[in-house]
Amino acid sequence: MHEHWKRPWNRAPWALALMTTVCAELTFTAVAVPETWLLLPLLLVMYGAGVLVIREAVVRVGGGWPSLVLLGVAYQLVEDGLGLQALTSPRMYGAADWGLRAFGVNLTYWEAQIGVHVVLSVLVPIALTNLLFPEQRDRPYLSNQGLAGAIALAIVGVFGLRALISGLMDPGYRTPWAWTAVFLVLIAVLGVLALAVLPHRRTRRVRPARSVPRPRVVGFVSLYLTMAFLTTLVPLGLGSQLLLGDLMSPVQRLFVAALTAVPFGLLVLRWKAAADWSDRHRIQLIGGILVSHTAFMMYGSVSAVCVGAVTLAVEVYLLTVLTRHLRRRAPRQRDGYYAAHSGAM
Repeated sequence: MHEHWKRPWNRAPWALALMTTVCAELTFTAVAVPETWLLLPLLLVMYGAGVLVIREAVVRVGGGWPSLVLLGVAYQLVEDGLGLQALTSPRMYGAADWGLRAFGVNLTYWEAQIGVHVVLSVLVPIALTNLLFPEQRDRPYLSNQGLAGAIALAIVGVFGLRALISGLMDPGYRTPWAWTAVFLVLIAVLGVLALAVLPHRRTRRVRPARSVPRPRVVGFVSLYLTMAFLTTLVPLGLGSQLLLGDLMSPVQRLFVAALTAVPFGLLVLRWKAAADWSDRHRIQLIGGILVSHTAFMMYGSVSAVCVGAVTLAVEVYLLTVLTRHLRRRAPRQRDGYYAAHSGAM
């Protein structure tokens, strides 16, 4: 029994569920709102089970990062549109005051949350889990029964958000039926594209960069552009102060944020395709995003500064430990490869 538990494919789903919750909320919202920790069981169910389902579905159909991105957008619609109802609520989080609200939808909040959820809830946790369990990168973590259980938990998490968070922070509000229908259709379309269309199409190869900058340069670029995206759309520390609020109109901020996020994503794809891209580059890329994500919340109170400083220290320490772990593992992997192929040489 003990040896069975030690197998990496049994630990990997737990690691993904935990890292999704940590990356999405505990290193972000919890910095300015420490009470978020009280919701940890609900967050584990909503984030952990939800992203585990996304990862399992994409792996089972042979999809790649485009499928993960589309399902990340669908996930954001489920959480913010159907669960929290923050996409349409005029009161939830004060999101209607962040920027542009049109046709009853908080468009600025929507764009910000797409970026946060696709990257911090889906791509970063999955990338970290792949670094920890590389032999399971392209294999399912769960049995069919386990996947069914994760789906059930994710649904419970959505209803939990609706009852506990939306119900307490915006009592009595209900998303208009027309928008609920729109969200459901969008979720279904994104799911079909991600799981039935993209895996069967030849992905156009991105032209690789000639050479990747040093890992620390990659980390700085990811830190800077993450902060640029967040400060363009979201009030610092989720308060009321928009750093660039007086310099651009709400419509301009939507475009500037998109022109920050999309080229950044394309740049990362070119870096990843380069021959000298390494695990150190991956960790610095992830570290820059996480550090910037946390530092953004260190505004508005002494408590946020203190909690944020501790969180940043823990993030840097754990990423350093991961770097050392990968460095020690690399020679063992090379030795195992040569041992396995020595008979054929």
